[in-house]
Amino acid sequence: MRKIFSKLHLWLSVPFGLIITLICFSGAVLVFEKEIMELSHRDLYFVEVPDCASSGGASAAVTLPVDSVAAIVAAMLPEDVKVTGVNVFSDPERAWQVSLSKPRRASVHVDQYTGEIKGQYERAPFFTVMFRMHRWLLDSMKPGETVFWGKVIVGTSTLMFVFVLISGIIIWWPRTSKALKNRLKITVSKGWKRFWYDLHVAGGIYACVFLLAMALTGLTWSFQWYRTGFYKVFGVEASAGGHGQAGAGNQAALSDRSKGQGQNRQHGSSGTAGRHDSSQMKEDMSAAATDDVWQTVYERLAAGNPGYSRISVMDGAATVSFDRPGNRRAADRYRFDKADGTITEAVMYKDSDRASKIRGWIYSVHVGSWGGIVTRILAFLAAIVGASLPLTGYWMWLRRLYGRKKASGKG
Repeated sequence: MRKIFSKLHLWLSVPFGLIITLICFSGAVLVFEKEIMELSHRDLYFVEVPDCASSGGASAAVTLPVDSVAAIVAAMLPEDVKVTGVNVFSDPERAWQVSLSKPRRASVHVDQYTGEIKGQYERAPFFTVMFRMHRWLLDSMKPGETVFWGKVIVGTSTLMFVFVLISGIIIWWPRTSKALKNRLKITVSKGWKRFWYDLHVAGGIYACVFLLAMALTGLTWSFQWYRTGFYKVFGVEASAGGHGQAGAGNQAALSDRSKGQGQNRQHGSSGTAGRHDSSQMKEDMSAAATDDVWQTVYERLAAGNPGYSRISVMDGAATVSFDRPGNRRAADRYRFDKADGTITEAVMYKDSDRASKIRGWIYSVHVGSWGGIVTRILAFLAAIVGASLPLTGYWMWLRRLYGRKKASGKG
């Protein structure tokens, strides 16, 4: 039986190994994209809190009303681009983020104390390449094509990776406790050959749980049939166009309204921003600037959710997010009266439909964010090890072939 799995492990790894390396490496790079961007563009993401010593310190600094910030941005936009929402962060040093109707997931950062527009969010070309590598091997859907080959190849390679990992565990499984101890060591003092071997054998075992979790969740973005089966395991019907059926009635409308209008998300879903026509949006923004309805909603939600990390206010809807372990996309969702800001409906995350929860958990597990910085670091390390496994595997295979050929020549 072990010989069968050894052959399966080898002959699935040989044709798909390099692709798996590219997928894992690009995924590892994306884990800390947000932190890297914030560190390299700090002036865009963060602001200086005014010193209000006379009012009791910087904590007493007063921000502009949410509606005013939205109006400042709206006044600078071309006629065909509209403000769709404002994201307010609990961190007083973090610039507010104003979402735009286009292009997809566009936004600008604004100093909430002065009204200065800090700049527009643009994904760095390097991370754009890494994302396209991770998802589609840099391929793009050509006009008239019915098959997205880059997506299919990534999905197929990821599926094969699952079988490679499982067969690797079976091959690795020791027969004695002494063998177990040896197979969990990564030795660095016995030369490079031993190190590469240990990295492949022991390193693969240490990383396999995270790699399997990332592969199994990642497949939901590649194949509709897999997504349907994955969701059915949790008793949810998956829609043809995305990650599960968002539910019915008011919750579905609220979910659709808020998709894509929160903070920028690299592996997120596109939203429905900018539905209103130009005249209606201008009227809404004018009313907001006069009546401070969005500010009223923000103040009410902030007062009722003291532990929030972000409050997103949109046209008639709002979400409150918390920085808690688990589903990192968890949020409480609200509707409000656009005339006076009265909250008319509240759907707490704990009461959300199962499909919405599963979507958030799939993303959180895939990127390793479910446990905060610790699991993100572990996911990064696992992805790096995952990228190395095919390379060390090729090295071991070629070395074995060379040894056999050399032995055969001597004979």
